[in-house]
Amino acid sequence: MNLEKYKQYSRIARGLEKADLVLKDARIVNVFTEEIIRGDIAIQDGIIAGIGSFHGKEERDLAGRYVCPGFIDSHLHLESTLVTPAELVTAASRHGTTTFIVDPHESANVSGLAGIDYILDQTEDVKANVYVMMPSCVPATAIDDNGCTLTAEDMVPYLHNSRILGLGEVMDSISVVQGEKSMHDKLELFEGRIRDGHAPFLEEGDLQAYAMAGIATDHECSFFDYAMRERRNGLTILVREGSAARNLEALVGGLVQRHMNGDGFCFCTDDKHIEDIQREGHIDHNVRKAIRLGMNPVSAIKMATINAANCYGLKDKGAVAPGRQADLLVLSDLVSVTIEDVYFKGQLVDKNAKIVIKPCAPELKNTVHVAEFSREAFQLESADGIFPVILAEEGQITTRKGTLKAGDGPCKFQSDDDYQKIAVVERHKMTGKIGCGVIGGFGIRGGAIASSVSHDSHNIIVIGDNDEDMELAVRELMRTQGGYTIVENHKVFDTLALPVMGLMSDNGFEKDNETLGRMIHKAHEMGVKDGHDPFITLSFMALPVIPQIRITPRGVFDVEAWKFL
Repeated sequence: MNLEKYKQYSRIARGLEKADLVLKDARIVNVFTEEIIRGDIAIQDGIIAGIGSFHGKEERDLAGRYVCPGFIDSHLHLESTLVTPAELVTAASRHGTTTFIVDPHESANVSGLAGIDYILDQTEDVKANVYVMMPSCVPATAIDDNGCTLTAEDMVPYLHNSRILGLGEVMDSISVVQGEKSMHDKLELFEGRIRDGHAPFLEEGDLQAYAMAGIATDHECSFFDYAMRERRNGLTILVREGSAARNLEALVGGLVQRHMNGDGFCFCTDDKHIEDIQREGHIDHNVRKAIRLGMNPVSAIKMATINAANCYGLKDKGAVAPGRQADLLVLSDLVSVTIEDVYFKGQLVDKNAKIVIKPCAPELKNTVHVAEFSREAFQLESADGIFPVILAEEGQITTRKGTLKAGDGPCKFQSDDDYQKIAVVERHKMTGKIGCGVIGGFGIRGGAIASSVSHDSHNIIVIGDNDEDMELAVRELMRTQGGYTIVENHKVFDTLALPVMGLMSDNGFEKDNETLGRMIHKAHEMGVKDGHDPFITLSFMALPVIPQIRITPRGVFDVEAWKFL
């Protein structure tokens, strides 16, 4: 801190000088001692100068309302919210999230360093703290067909950017534990910085080797026992509650049952669509849900604030204390976490301010490049009449492996009420690769549903009960340069265009929300199970780092056996 500034703050703290702003008579949540302390908060230049009894040039009487630190989302992908970064950050900040730890690997898998630069540029001037983790796995694995490849050398110029905190989620655990040089070059590059993990269901020896590589966090825990295995190895657990993966109940439920206070646990959303944020909240939703499950409110607030700040080395965030940035939430109630006001750097956030959507480079809106194909590419045959099946699980992004016996000898797959066809069409380099398989537990009849949001390589993924509608759905997304579409009875029902890298809309959420709601309703009418968000569930079916079985442009892949079927 500049010495002259320190002297001024010191005079304010000692009552020798008035602060620019004083929040009077607050019930302050102290995340260090877990006390509720009544007093004033003196703020100068966006910094908390003191807690106690103060007078300010401007004073606002909180009349005993609670004040806690602004919430921190410890891991998210801005691209997975469908809207441009500034729109998402603004919407979430109105729900009390003032700090975002962003992994832009979705953009990077499509557009490489240009995608990362887009995220940095789009969040440069937002009224929130937005930090970026450099994507570690672009592509996610050696079997992925994505748009770009990032090496450790590519990342070097970003090391001096103050908003780059560390290395993004390391999904390729095999490369880590087997000591592959290209992966360990990236880990070494970020020595001394935070390195995020992605480690679902590793065997104990692999988990220990993974932790030994210096990886500090994981957001893929869906069971409490596995979370405890990771904690025993020193990992911080990022409790995920997003749109597709909802792990909070299992993990916080385990903490409550064992009378644990949440030390070593933080909150994140990972992937959460903006309509879900508008409907139920962001990290504030996680805090409320944890309290409803029986967690002490202050412990839940700590998971959303100081735990994450400590994990990511944000020494000026996460607490209401002298020297900390004045990112504050005014709550009318500590149990319901009803947020009345949000302060960022000591300034009241205007919940009605117009959101400005910054333009992007034209090349980022021209990323869907598919080789010529016909519907015959979706034909699926078996020499013995047996097909491997991807079984979708409601409320999770994991899948189960099944089989379907369709005959006693060579036959073609035919969709029915229980099983449909799923395919992935490569869309970056016009390779012509198209992988086809069978999916169960999703359930769509009378048409097809497709998306260019297809983690993490973001090829075009489509599910349908007939090849004609599947072909039409893919061609519709080629026309719009990405998005979501539904085809019913050989006609396009509706399309939500996502032209920014095939991932985001720059049309504005309010304009797109009605279209999306109509499409989700239609998908359920066409048979998609109620436990699935149609497009979010679809988007994870091609991610070969999540057990047990996936579909890629190269075919059906067994994640646990690490082989194509």
